[in-house]
Amino acid sequence: MSEDEFTDPNEVICDCSGTTLGKIQQLIERGENSLERIGDITGAATGCGSCDAVIENILKTEKQS
Repeated sequence: MSEDEFTDPNEVICDCSGTTLGKIQQLIERGENSLERIGDITGAATGCGSCDAVIENILKTEKQS
């Protein structure tokens, strides 16, 4: 699974917390720029860990925009 597969802001990125792509993008726009901060705020990447790499890739992609 890669961040390129996600285009719908309603797409769930973290199944454990229900965190969507749109929520992650909002947080990045707000200045949150680490997996840890996004996890602290949403609970994403704090459960099973399967979304860690995807969120890191989203962060990287959004920073390049």
